[in-house]
Amino acid sequence: MTDAQVALLMMGLFIFAILLGFPVAFTLVAMAVFFGYYAMGDRLFNLLVQNTYDIMANDVLVAVPLFLFMGYIVERADILDRLFFSIQLAARRVPASMAVAALITCALFATATGIVGAVVTLMGLLALPPMLKAGYNQRLASGVICAGGTLGILIPPSIMLIVYAATSSISVVRLYAAALFPGFILAGLYVLYVIGRAIINPSLAPKVSKEEMQVSFWEVFLRLLTSFFPLALLITSVLGAILFGLATPSEAAAVGALGALVLAAAYRALTWDRLRESVFLTARTSAMVIYLFIGSWTFSSVFSYLGGDKLIEEWVLSLDLSPVTFLILAQLIIFLLGWPLEWTEIIIIFVPIFLPLLPYFDIDPIIFGLLVALNLQTSFLTPPMAMSAYYLKGVAPPQVGLVDIFRGSMPFLVMVFIAMAMLYIFPDIALYLPTLIYGR
Repeated sequence: MTDAQVALLMMGLFIFAILLGFPVAFTLVAMAVFFGYYAMGDRLFNLLVQNTYDIMANDVLVAVPLFLFMGYIVERADILDRLFFSIQLAARRVPASMAVAALITCALFATATGIVGAVVTLMGLLALPPMLKAGYNQRLASGVICAGGTLGILIPPSIMLIVYAATSSISVVRLYAAALFPGFILAGLYVLYVIGRAIINPSLAPKVSKEEMQVSFWEVFLRLLTSFFPLALLITSVLGAILFGLATPSEAAAVGALGALVLAAAYRALTWDRLRESVFLTARTSAMVIYLFIGSWTFSSVFSYLGGDKLIEEWVLSLDLSPVTFLILAQLIIFLLGWPLEWTEIIIIFVPIFLPLLPYFDIDPIIFGLLVALNLQTSFLTPPMAMSAYYLKGVAPPQVGLVDIFRGSMPFLVMVFIAMAMLYIFPDIALYLPTLIYGR
């Protein structure tokens, strides 16, 4: 066998191993060590140590545990019920007001936490029963929560964007600026779809009662003042400090973590047990990301040394694809990978295979990264491995079936594809803001 064929065997064995359920990070390291020793001898161990040091010294990745800690603290700050109820009152005159409030709450909470499972689970406990009690269609209510919970993947300060920036060696600040408009557009498409369905078929989302309509402006304002505005101020302060160069992502994340502690204390939700649990979850998730980086960088180095990346590059170029066809092919592969794999594994392991090909097709890596971020949301919504549906089913009332949740998520999947098409056809949706703030 040639070295390039050995590289393909290495990739095939890795995919086979993870489909069997082996831990991804340790499988990466094991494959890298086994095939790396065959290709490089003892130099492999120097490479492994050097990659470990480079990952630990990466300034961009320092923001990951800080944003995670901020998210876990906010998740435990007992703010979600107040937030949902106040937004529901503020939107009471809008068709499908409870669903719209759930989407806005999901977007804001997902942005603060960036943890899809936590947002879907908590919103499933908080918002789904009231919507069902109010007579909302099961599929519509389920789809709203499943789709809204994934928005944190795209809207800054997204941890996924930090990981992509570190993988592709682009500025996370520019990436954050580029992601703002696409994230708001996708959330807006969700809201417009829900309102449109309610206008066409009011029985799907009954109107609120007359008693709720009669709530005074000052009562709504007071509720927003004590729930919506504090969290929104925390998020915009962190994001604004990053976008306008007042702080690095790591510094802003540290301030955000401190702000989350203050917010939790203000709501009298900062207990020792919750703090300890947040630290533990932060350490566990951060370690997972770091080991994935170490394994994937070593795996990629061995794969490249054997000539595997060159072989794939030559094969793709030999197909004589247009930029549109290449993007469709790349996104289709990522879409399929989203069924068995988590987004961290896709970003760290498989996306780097496509990155060297972007210059050949004149594709901006920022646009490609945002298309990937949009695409990865589909993996949480697409059967049979739609994790958002399983998260929701775990906390939903017994009468809500998994098939209903799947069907309710499908229209929102269409909204994601529309957003992806808009981003490709009109790339200035993403590139305008970073160009305006930072220049070309």
